Amino acid sequence: MEKIQPIIWDGERLLLLDQRALPLNEIYISCSSAEEVGECIRRMAVRGAPAIGVAAAFAMVLAARQIAPSLEKDEAFLDKLAETGTILKNIRPTAVNLSWGTDQILVKAKSLLGMSPGELLEHLENTALNIYHDDISVNKQIGEYGAALIPSPCSILTHCNAGALATAGYGTALGVIRSAFFSGKDIHVFADETRPFLQGSRLTAWELQKEGIPVTLIVDSAAGYFLSTGQIDCVIVGADRIAANGDVANKIGTYTLAVLAEKHNVPFYVAAPVSTFDLSAAAGGSIVVENRSEAEVTHLQEVAIAPPGIRAQNPSFDITPAQLIRAIITENGVIVNPNQLNISRTLAYER
Repeated sequence: MEKIQPIIWDGERLLLLDQRALPLNEIYISCSSAEEVGECIRRMAVRGAPAIGVAAAFAMVLAARQIAPSLEKDEAFLDKLAETGTILKNIRPTAVNLSWGTDQILVKAKSLLGMSPGELLEHLENTALNIYHDDISVNKQIGEYGAALIPSPCSILTHCNAGALATAGYGTALGVIRSAFFSGKDIHVFADETRPFLQGSRLTAWELQKEGIPVTLIVDSAAGYFLSTGQIDCVIVGADRIAANGDVANKIGTYTLAVLAEKHNVPFYVAAPVSTFDLSAAAGGSIVVENRSEAEVTHLQEVAIAPPGIRAQNPSFDITPAQLIRAIITENGVIVNPNQLNISRTLAYER
């Protein structure tokens, strides 16, 4: 298996694989400030809920390094660091991991008041590194639990990119697929293109091809055909935020696939770490859905594909009701028929 590294920390800078350049070019963007990391998140050079959570943690470390030398009082340092955290959280409001990553560093900083600046910064860096390594470990555990649900042979439909590129380097939905494939199961993946940003065709297809996992690319509107003709055995997707009742916010088009899967009695699975659950959101209706630029719909890499001046709407996510989800796969176990009780029991479990 070829290792894919979307995020690299060299001790001084955060290097982010520019996912806008894939699949044709593998280019890393060097970030030396929180502002530069934030811009990479905003412009989707780095994307995927776990990945932007990890990137945000390192952004907070970079911010702390800039802030600490100029402020003598602990309270002033924390206030400035919290300001950076607020800016980062607002860049992409739907993915809860972005807030989670920034808050992990802020909480750690509060616990270290009184330390010398050097010691504090070292501890914050180690916290971000732990978040990075924990993400890979958690994803591999999700992969193991999920692989047990996959028969052999199995044709799997996936949406968007919930792979190494969307995490610190292994994947949630694609982590399940990886674990099943490399355990010897006969797997074939159907990746839909995922308009308008084409994460399926540019990223998922690239990842799977790179690792030798059989993959076929289909257009989004063909999903119903392949489900209705019995060519899909299950659907596996990731998540950007999961409400307390099991409703899932994920890339736009996920809800459509869930409805189609229900219609054709095909299992619909969501793979996500515990950090993606937002228990403060009682149901999916309270999750803020990010709306992105019209240009992503009307243009393809700056080339117009719609009439000049046409209006477009571009919600980046939709909400899939828990009733359409066969199971949510987490590092703490598989939540079958997710509801508030089953979720709370699983989240309370400590590995």
